[in-house]
Formats: sequence, C-alpha cells, structure tokens
Amino acid sequence: MGQVTRLTVACATAALIAIGLPTAGAGAAEAPRIDLRVLVVDDGGPATAAIAAQLDSAGTPRTTVALGDTGRPRIDAAFLSDTVDGRPRARYQAVVLPNDNPFGAGSAEMAAITAYEKRFGVRQVDAYTHARPEVGLNYAQDPGYVGPLDGRTARVTGAGAAGPFGYLDGAVPFEDNDPGVTESYGYLAVPLAQPPGDGKFTSYVDAPLAGTTARGSLVGEYAHDGRRELVVTFVYNQHQRQYRLLARGIVEWLTQGIHLGADRNYLAVHVDDVLGADDRWDSELNCTPGDVDCGSAGDGAEPDPIRMTAGDAEYARTWSAARDFTLDMAYNAGGSEAHREANDGEDPLADQFLADQHAYRWVNHTYNHLFLGCVQDASVVPWKCATDLLGRTRWTSGSTIFQQIEDNLDWAGRQGLAVDRSELVTGEHSGLASRPQQPSDNPALAPALRDSDVAWIGSDSSRESAQRAAGPALTVPRYPMNVFYNAGRAAEQVDEYNWIYARKADGGSGTCETAPNTTCLPKALDPETGYASYIVPLEANIGLAHVTNNDPRPHFIHQSNLAEDRIAYPVLDRILRDYAALFADNTPLVNSRMRDIGTELRQRAAWRNALTSGKASAYRIGDTVTVTTPAGTDVTATLPAGSEQRTEEGSIPFGSPYAGLRSGWAAPDEEATEVELTLTDAGTPTDPPRPGPADPPATPAKRLPVPDGTRDPVPYGPGDIRFQHRPAF
Repeated sequence: MGQVTRLTVACATAALIAIGLPTAGAGAAEAPRIDLRVLVVDDGGPATAAIAAQLDSAGTPRTTVALGDTGRPRIDAAFLSDTVDGRPRARYQAVVLPNDNPFGAGSAEMAAITAYEKRFGVRQVDAYTHARPEVGLNYAQDPGYVGPLDGRTARVTGAGAAGPFGYLDGAVPFEDNDPGVTESYGYLAVPLAQPPGDGKFTSYVDAPLAGTTARGSLVGEYAHDGRRELVVTFVYNQHQRQYRLLARGIVEWLTQGIHLGADRNYLAVHVDDVLGADDRWDSELNCTPGDVDCGSAGDGAEPDPIRMTAGDAEYARTWSAARDFTLDMAYNAGGSEAHREANDGEDPLADQFLADQHAYRWVNHTYNHLFLGCVQDASVVPWKCATDLLGRTRWTSGSTIFQQIEDNLDWAGRQGLAVDRSELVTGEHSGLASRPQQPSDNPALAPALRDSDVAWIGSDSSRESAQRAAGPALTVPRYPMNVFYNAGRAAEQVDEYNWIYARKADGGSGTCETAPNTTCLPKALDPETGYASYIVPLEANIGLAHVTNNDPRPHFIHQSNLAEDRIAYPVLDRILRDYAALFADNTPLVNSRMRDIGTELRQRAAWRNALTSGKASAYRIGDTVTVTTPAGTDVTATLPAGSEQRTEEGSIPFGSPYAGLRSGWAAPDEEATEVELTLTDAGTPTDPPRPGPADPPATPAKRLPVPDGTRDPVPYGPGDIRFQHRPAF
C-alpha cells in the first residue's frame, strides 16, 4: 500500500508541475513535517540520563549530543531543520536540555534552539534547573526552600491532573532509603506573580513550604515568548520512585502525547510447584534437606515438606477475586497423583483447585518437577555436572523431557483443565543453561520443545535478563521474588534470610561480606518481627520498581509461600496497595499471561533492532503520522485518544486506552513498509505560523568548547557535592 501511495503522489506532483500549478509542500502555507525523534542535549548528569533511559525503555527514538564532547556537532539551524520535498522539516519533535540554558548567556546554540522551538512549536524540558525568574519562578526564598527532599510527599496539582500527570492519583512520595545519605535535592519556589511579557507559569507538581500557606513548584510549565518549557527543579536518577512516577508525564508533555514507543505498568505473578510439595529450610543445618546443595548435611534429616491444603487453595481464590488479580499457577500433576497414592486416592487440594480452575491461569511446570539439565553430581557442594568415562557431560534425555511435558498436559486434559501447550516452565528452569555448573542448554531440550509445540519457556531473570531463543521457543525471563521456596512460615524465611544476608559476627554465613553486589544487613533481623518490618516492605519496593519501569517480565514465587503462614500475600498486598495509592483508575496494572509477555518482549526486540539499524522512523504532518518500518515489523506508538490506523480495509482504532492516551502495537499491511496513523482534531497540535524556507547548511565545527553549564552544572546537593544517587533496590 505504501509504495502505491507514494507512486500516485509522485505522478500527481509531476502533473501539477507540468501545467504550472503549485505543488503540495512547495508553498509556505503547508504544514511542516515534524520528525518523531527527541533531541537530548546531555551534560553527563543523572537527570538527562534518566529521561534518555525513559525514552529508550519505551522505544522512542532519540539523538544525543554530549556537551562534554568537543567533537560534537554544532547545534544550529541546519542541525535542527531542513526542507524535504519543498516542505520545511523539523528534525526533532522535542528538546531535552540539562537546564534552561546549559550553553551560557549569549550562546548562538541556545539562540538556535530558541528560534527552532518558536518556528515549529517544539517543546523543551529543563531536566534539572535552578528556581529563578528566567524560568518563571521566584528564587527559592521568602518563601522558598533549598535542600534535601528525602521523605517528603509532593502532590500533583489540579492543572497537572488535568494535563500531563492525570494518570497519577495525586501523591508523589520521595524516597528516603538511607537517613544518612541525601538521595534527592532540589528547589521549592513559588511562581512569579507577573512573568515578563506574556509569560505564564503553571505548576504541575508542588510541595508545601513549611511555616507558610504557600506551595513550591517542583515541576511546572513556563509558557513565554512563543515557547513552552517544562521546568524541573529537583535532581533525580532513573531508578528513584519519584522519577518513575513522573517519567511518563514528562515525556507525554514533551512530545504532546504523540511519539513512537509505549509505556505501561505490568505485574504478573507465577506460583510454581502447585500440586507438588517443597522441601523445608532447616535452621540447624542451615540448608534444605532434600535439596541437592544440602549434600550429605541433610542425610538422615526427617523430611517435612511444605504443601498447600484445600483451605489454602480456597484462600487463594478468595484473595484473587477480592483484588481482581489473576495468579498464574505452574502445576506439577505428578505431585497430586503421588499424594493420592499415599492417601487412599484422596487429594482435597487438587479437588479444590480443579473446582476453582477458572479463577487462575494454568502453566505446564512438567509432571514431576525433574531436573532436566545435566545429570547432577551431588557428592560435592555446590553440585556439578556428572560426566561419563570420556569426560563428556551426561544429559537428561530428550525422551524424558518430552514425557514430562506431555504427561502433565495429558493429566490436564483428563481433568478438563485449560492449559496453553505453547507455555512451559521447567523445574528450576532446568534444561536451560545454569551457570556456573551448566553453561549451556541441554542439547536434548530444543528437539523436545519442538515435538511438544512449546513456543515460550520460562527462564530465571537473575541469570538471563534478556529474551533469547531456546531451539524453537523464546524464553520469558521471570523475576525471582526473595520469598524463599523452602519457607512456609515467616520465622523460617527470616532465619534463612539472616543466614544469607547477615555478617558472620551476627550469626550469618558471611556470604554477603564476600559476594559481589550483595549488601549485608546492618544487623540480623528479629525472628518475630523481621519479616513484616523489613523483608515485606523491601520486596514490595523491588516489585513496585519493576512494575513502574515498563517491564512486562513476570515474577515468580512457590506454592509453599501460599501455605501455612501464607507469607507471599503480605508482599503482594503491599505492591497492590501502594500501586492503587499512586496511580489513577485510568492506569491499571497490566496482568498478562506468559505467551502475551513473550510476544511483547519479542516485538520490543524487533522494534529496537529496527531503530538501532536506522530502518524505523516516523514523522507527522498535520493530523497524520507516517511510520516507516521493515516489512513484518510491528510499530509501537503512543497517541491521543481517538487515534486510528489506516489499513487497506479502512480505519481501525489504534492500540488501546491507557493513562489517558492510546498506546500499543500496529501491524503494517502485508508486505507494506509504512503504517499511517491519524489523530483526532483535539489531539492534533496547533502548529505555529507556517515556517518559511530552512536556513542554508552551516560549516560543521571541528572542535567546540565545553559549555560552562556542563563544567559547572546546577548543584546536586549542599556545597555542590555529587551526592550518592542510589536506586531503590
């Protein structure tokens, strides 16, 4: 369709030229072309890096100019705009600056950006700047505040809720992870009563000023002199919760709600080993008898497995219904059959789950939860792969893998349990590489997956965070929640947690003192209170950080965590409660099943490849967005409500509603390399007066000075000390 359309336009243009009539795009009255790409001018600070990370996460293309690079391009009219087919083109739909003027007073580059923004109606974000009259604010004094913001709660104003931050419920809490470290610093100032000329400052996020009735702005729009700036007066990094909450609104304001890429909040929770039983942590042995890594220490220990009861299953159903949240149950049917054999054919747990089966999604976890990788040699701790007489690795056979998959599906078929055979999670993610002991996949895994029609296989995100191919299937990386599989009671969880994370002097293993990227507990947790007071809020914060990071990867726990003390629920409840308190109803959690998560990850990878290879791009002319993409590659975008996709059969709604806009994926027509999207009248930005011809190209600079604003940026903290920016996890 795209090729035919271009050919028709070309012929029509030639005809107009032949008879001497003006061509489309040849006159100054035509709407400009706005390329959907963001210019990020980077001073190396955390705020611009955070906005760049948000763009990358969503799949929004950007061009970065590093101010500290003396070989960078000069930002002038020729860099910013040109003419395509006689039509003025803005190369960038938006501009991100480190502050309101990182180039310094009288800069020709800042003058070029200012003229460009006026000419094309392009918006600018000042990623982190002083509160001062030049940005529509009073200085942060009388009243005002300059200093740490840790632990404070800002709020979205009425204008912010009606504008770019309408997806938030109101509160914007600032983290305070360590009372001894300043984690966020900023300026609280009131807007100027009468900005110069026609200027107007509208605060979108503010906080109270102690001792007064006034509120100081932290994020606001300064409209002045034919331009619009989003003024941010606190510093942040990409991991901090306050930024994660505001990141979506910053980008939507910047792009006027029209950009490539999309951002949603995802949460899926897989419950592994359902119908099976899990071995229990032994607080005296400091390992788990029955687990391969307990070795001979567990010999002779009395087995005490953890298995859900029918009452636990009833509770799971009630909990899910009350919270309108669907759990994914990864089941091992062999666990039920073994239980029936030992209990006169009775298994109340399986009966309850089968009666309530429609309350959940079901995932094949193999029949007996066997280890499907190499044959494990448990004579040493940690275990190693067994070898034959020639030193070759011994592998679980393909027939065993195939049988484990099919037996579990056959059982589900006999019970009428709805299972998608394309989804699979193996026990311990076995069969896939498990470093350091097993650095490669079991070679028998791929043929077995092919024979069983498996398209999606769960993997451990702590080992492999990216999706990859496993034979015919693609992995779906899953986050392990730090609620242990071998703990059914809170005291067991705390005891094992102390063993892993406490120093030797505090009764722990001391592993935290030697293992990289592991932080020791300040002191061992109290067995009675440590779970609720420390582990629950920490794990909930980690989970919520994943949720607010546009990350669809699921989390996984184990059936043991829904048994006995039901220790998983406080963590899940905390995530859901905190989320509901932060986000408006128009921004619900996206609770996807495994195959849909896998599809999302696959689409993102293809889109990312298209962007990095320069094969995907887009531009807007008036109310039409045209996206070029490699054939067969789906397009992702965020557009105003009511936007549509044009297809050969007609127009269809684009994407689906989320956070007050529409976002999602659009597939090109068969063999086409273009997707056309149309905006509503209300969603189409009002263009400034039609621009005339572009300025002639300037001679590229050989070397440019590092601007003063980069050498001496807006202070990050007291005394301009580069204080520590710590992620929440």
